[in-house]
Amino acid sequence: MNEFANLHGMLIFAKVVETLSYTEAAKLLGLAKSSVSKEISALEVRLGARLLQRTTRRIQMTDVGMTYYHYCERILHEAKSADLFIRQFHEEPGGNLRVVAPVTFGCQCVVPILNQFVARNIHVSVDLDLTDRPVSLTEDNVDLAIVIRRDLSELRPDRRLMDIRWGLYASPDYLQRAAPIHSPDDLPRHDFVLFRGPAHTISLPLRKDKQKRDIEVRSRFRANNSTALLNCALAHSGIAYLPNYIAAEALERGELVQILADWEMDVYKSGILIRNDSVVSPRIRLFVEALQQALGLKKN
Repeated sequence: MNEFANLHGMLIFAKVVETLSYTEAAKLLGLAKSSVSKEISALEVRLGARLLQRTTRRIQMTDVGMTYYHYCERILHEAKSADLFIRQFHEEPGGNLRVVAPVTFGCQCVVPILNQFVARNIHVSVDLDLTDRPVSLTEDNVDLAIVIRRDLSELRPDRRLMDIRWGLYASPDYLQRAAPIHSPDDLPRHDFVLFRGPAHTISLPLRKDKQKRDIEVRSRFRANNSTALLNCALAHSGIAYLPNYIAAEALERGELVQILADWEMDVYKSGILIRNDSVVSPRIRLFVEALQQALGLKKN
């Protein structure tokens, strides 16, 4: 038997059970009552089992019919969900979009995309929460969250965004008056501006081919924000350990120089978490597409 031969009959059977009426089921399905009756009878013949007991007064399910209905009901539910998805796909996006993102990455990379998105979709309003604390989509009542982690293997590939590569950056003025840097071993002789932590020293990871080094350096200035560290580096205060998206513009303008660029350091992943993933509304779908287009292909 063709595995799809019973599909039409299963949907009709589920609707008859829901309404307990051939007449009502026929109306909802846009079929003649006789067609519904024939389809149920044909389904029972193919299955070799009676699903319904018919009397002049009511319809009752048999034990086999009761169990079989649960399978049919799932198919009907999925068919409704698929139909809802297509209808929403063609709808004009509207409503409130609630987004949460890390503070610095959100300001630097997400806000410009949101500005363009709002300009193109006049019926959408946006609530953006910039925070570095852990977020729960349900408890915080947000539609989607942009997250940055070392590992995002649990995310579908189409929900991943840019890789965030960390590196060492300093101003040309600082490098001109400081000791030259030819290898990782030269780093401890320099001043650093680093993320605030419990200690003034940090071990910087560096990898090149098969070489792996961890170099201990000392910070004279510490902060809990990448933009603050960027400003310190621009003020010639020392070498800053920064994510590439923070340093990109200053690097392009020649205000910063990347140090030991042929050595790889920390690499983090950015991606998108979406609430109620089964049916994605047009406003969420279109914003995810905008994020993918702007950030999905950036690797450096």
